[in-house]
Amino acid sequence: MTLALTICILRLLKTFNKLQTLGREAYMDFEFSEEHLLVQEGARDLVESKIKPAAIDTDKNHMIDPTLVKTISELGYLGAYIPEVYSGADLDFLSYIIIIEEVSKACASTGILISAHTSLCCNPILQSGTETQKQNFLPSLATGEKIGCFLLTEPDSGSDAANIRTTYVEKEDAYILNGNKIFVTNGGYLGIGIVFATRDRSQGYKGISAFIVDLSTSGIEIMGNEEKLGIRGSYTTSFALDNVKVAKENLLGKEGEGFKIALETLNGGRIGVAAQALGIAEGAFDRSRAYAKERKQFGKPLAAVQAIQFKLADMKLKIESAKLITYKAAWLKCQKMQHSVESAMAKTIASETATWVTKEAIQVHGGYGYICEYEVERMFRDAKITEIYEGTNEIQRIVIAKDVLK
Repeated sequence: MTLALTICILRLLKTFNKLQTLGREAYMDFEFSEEHLLVQEGARDLVESKIKPAAIDTDKNHMIDPTLVKTISELGYLGAYIPEVYSGADLDFLSYIIIIEEVSKACASTGILISAHTSLCCNPILQSGTETQKQNFLPSLATGEKIGCFLLTEPDSGSDAANIRTTYVEKEDAYILNGNKIFVTNGGYLGIGIVFATRDRSQGYKGISAFIVDLSTSGIEIMGNEEKLGIRGSYTTSFALDNVKVAKENLLGKEGEGFKIALETLNGGRIGVAAQALGIAEGAFDRSRAYAKERKQFGKPLAAVQAIQFKLADMKLKIESAKLITYKAAWLKCQKMQHSVESAMAKTIASETATWVTKEAIQVHGGYGYICEYEVERMFRDAKITEIYEGTNEIQRIVIAKDVLK
């Protein structure tokens, strides 16, 4: 089923459901709605036909085939929860999370392409942009004409994001940016970036502003695309900004609101990372279960060995726990309810589950688990980054602890 047909059916269902739920309080249903099941089915079709067959080559070639990126764009997956008026698919946030999860079961690099593009670039424009900014930038992002990214991290400011050194000054009708950015997911596409810079470092986080920047602008230079342990198909880029001229109308929010915009963006982005991690874990589990049923040792399937049964049972326990908190965080965001703590919990639990499950998946496969053809070794390499980017798990525990002790 194409995404276009899915969207058409969803809009009819939305109208019907609105009539059904008038006057009722929102509640979380533990079963997917018809809309979500349709989205899941469509995503699975795309994964089986296009993404899964390309996953090994994506890792080996350190890039996602441009034809595949084009297909994903044409199907509407890069504008999943962008409103229709800006050329998006107009799905809800949980639908978007389902897409990330399903894609990441086969290819985490493709999962983070969609997640970083949508959560870290489209979302801040959607939430903090002016109507003119939305009209100018969201259609090209939603259709995949431009790939989005988020330029916050610098050589001397990772977890300490308020310590950025990239500066901006006001000059006539523009802002001039100078500095360096690193670890920019999707940066190599040179699309649209949300760039953070400070006017006065002495003001700390209060001096930071956010800008919408076309990365093909003069003065922006790629310093390199990193070679990484995992998610090798994802561009991770370093940039130098040398007197980059940004039109005043491309200031996102007000001056001094950049740090607030960054934190709000990451609150939602972490749910996307949780969905990516959840997908990686599920992909490794599915392959381990299938292998245990097929592989015979000592005259019987591995699945008949209690040691292997316990490994599979523990994998399932951790995956289901991660799934519940990830879906809860997504649901809260859908309802426009506070979700910062839940997103921190989801990201932490799901990422650590992915790392543990993929390690055990290699053990279930034995020597074959170390061979690229069996894919779980790639999933093991892909999983680790989910504990690091968009806020390390140590930072997430600080967020959770503050809520516990308030």
